[in-house]
Amino acid sequence: MNPLAPAVPDRLSETSEQQGFRGVRLGPAADEMGDRIRGPLMMPLWRHRQSLTVPMTLLAPISRVSDIGLLMEKFPDLKVVIDHVADSPVDHPRELEKLVALVRYPKVFVKVSHTWSLSKQSYPWLDAQRLVKRLYNTFGPRRLKGNQLAHCKRACYLCRTLVRVATPFLNAEDKEWMFSRSTTVERDWPFLNHHPEEGQ
Repeated sequence: MNPLAPAVPDRLSETSEQQGFRGVRLGPAADEMGDRIRGPLMMPLWRHRQSLTVPMTLLAPISRVSDIGLLMEKFPDLKVVIDHVADSPVDHPRELEKLVALVRYPKVFVKVSHTWSLSKQSYPWLDAQRLVKRLYNTFGPRRLKGNQLAHCKRACYLCRTLVRVATPFLNAEDKEWMFSRSTTVERDWPFLNHHPEEGQ
């Protein structure tokens, strides 16, 4: 949907209440096109999402994390998921501290996914996994989402190997929270537990 359309909150009500949509994803870019996250429509949009208890996912670069923090100040009860470690660069590790600072908002979650795309190394991309460990030490496993952690368009055994080799700091319970449908994912996207009646 067009995030600049004044009627978008009402349209989202229709999709949530009538069509069963259970999430919103915004993608504010780093350039001036992404400045819409500071625009006048963000406040009503976020307020609306919070009232419907529908999570907000943000595909945003690390340079937009401060904008996200300002919105979280006003809507602390809205569940927010930040995609792909906010594309924090591995060669500028201090940038990750912007994301780490959001730990003070209990409803903020981080996807530690797509790390291969951030890496400057070959498989198993250990430089990027250091970012994951920093977030793990800060947020803990229950506020991290590991789905797509090893999404690399390669054989599945590589994905399993990545979890085992590149993230030795994760124990079995951590992996259950970060990777299993029965924990973090189903908790935050309740449509996975919804079973519509036959014929509907």
